[in-house]
Amino acid sequence: MITHIVLFKLKDRSEASVARTAQVLKDMEGKIEELKFLEVGVDIIHSDRSYDIALVTKFESMEGLNAYQIHPVHKKVIEHMSEVRESSVSVDYEV
Repeated sequence: MITHIVLFKLKDRSEASVARTAQVLKDMEGKIEELKFLEVGVDIIHSDRSYDIALVTKFESMEGLNAYQIHPVHKKVIEHMSEVRESSVSVDYEV
């Protein structure tokens, strides 16, 4: 199982902006066959080092993760994130 985690810091960190972007991420659920698990979390601490949104996804294999990366639904999400994010970091690991 491959786990792909991305943390996003948004340009507009207002509650409405964060909620809207979290929903864009959640809307991928059920639309990408290779995506076996999706969880979106919104930060509740709001410290200086906090990121606004966490995206946790899981795939059966690297092939599944690679297919997700180029899937049209994910590409639309990337377009949105490119407009709203200030920065992001990610980690991918296999269990």
